[in-house]
Amino acid sequence: MSAPLVLLPGWGLGRGPLTVVANALGGEVFDLPGYGEAPLIDDFDSAIDAIASYLPPGTTLAGWSLGALLALGIAARAPDKVGRLILVAGTASFIQRDGWPNAMPPTILAEFAAGVAADAATQLPRFVGGFCRGDAQARSVNRQLLELGQPWPAATTLATGLAWLGRADLRAAAPLVRAPTLLIHGTADPLMPLAAGQALAALIPGARLSVMNDCAHAPFTSRPDDFVTRVQAFLHAT
Repeated sequence: MSAPLVLLPGWGLGRGPLTVVANALGGEVFDLPGYGEAPLIDDFDSAIDAIASYLPPGTTLAGWSLGALLALGIAARAPDKVGRLILVAGTASFIQRDGWPNAMPPTILAEFAAGVAADAATQLPRFVGGFCRGDAQARSVNRQLLELGQPWPAATTLATGLAWLGRADLRAAAPLVRAPTLLIHGTADPLMPLAAGQALAALIPGARLSVMNDCAHAPFTSRPDDFVTRVQAFLHAT
């Protein structure tokens, strides 16, 4: 694989949870705005442009959860930067909208954002435990994610990411993607339902959906070897 592989993390947990799979694939994890040394960016579209500016042309771009939403936006807005696209637990809209029912109700997101603002140290572990429910390895996955996700990001970073999730609607952008695309989705994902992944796959021309049974929101932690095998097969496909 000559093209560089860049992975974009999800909300709240930073680069840690993706490090193992990135190493196995020979890739690099990029910090999202506000994490690590990356400056915080308030606007979602500006964050897309900022991340895209760091990518060499033809990059294989993978994103998990919020990172998948950003990766989708980059592939649509800067097609020369993305040679292949991998969306893990991805969706076109995190919240429910007209015609997009398989998502979180906006009121639930607003309640969660208020809880995070009041007590992030309590809410984040609950959030991770919640999206691990239904996974065959739920307890192990939950423990690993919490260990690898430390330290928690700043409160302003958490709030900004939740605001992105409330505003971003990429249903119109998804058909603009020209890169070969693989979606990997767990059948038991309670945060990003499989139906959302199926709907997103239908919007992206030629996209392939790879379903991992008995996995919830972090299939790369639940079954890392299986996950790496699926990604490698996609990367080496003609």
